[in-house]
Amino acid sequence: QVQVVESGGGLVQPGGSLRLSCAASGSIFSFDVMGWYRQAPGKQRELVADIDHGGNTNYADSVKGRFTISRDNSKNTVYLQMNSLKPEDTAVYYCQANFFKSSYWGQGTQVTVSS
Repeated sequence: QVQVVESGGGLVQPGGSLRLSCAASGSIFSFDVMGWYRQAPGKQRELVADIDHGGNTNYADSVKGRFTISRDNSKNTVYLQMNSLKPEDTAVYYCQANFFKSSYWGQGTQVTVSS
């Protein structure tokens, strides 16, 4: 069994910052790619950023230069530092942890950017 738990969402004003955390635990010792996705109302879920076990990162064009993904392999934890937030960043943010051909998802955390 694998559990994926996100935290750190909330309400922030445009231009503000938030840091999301995601901890994966259970029967898997070490995960491969871990990442963050988001889904806004009426839209499809999209990749925000991901990072492999070696620290190689990948970002959506819409967040490049504003968001930074990092991970602590010893804790199976991935972080998303979000700066210069915009109203269009409002969404439910989901964490994904991958091992071999399996993907595990968290329940999501709401991020709302509004004045």
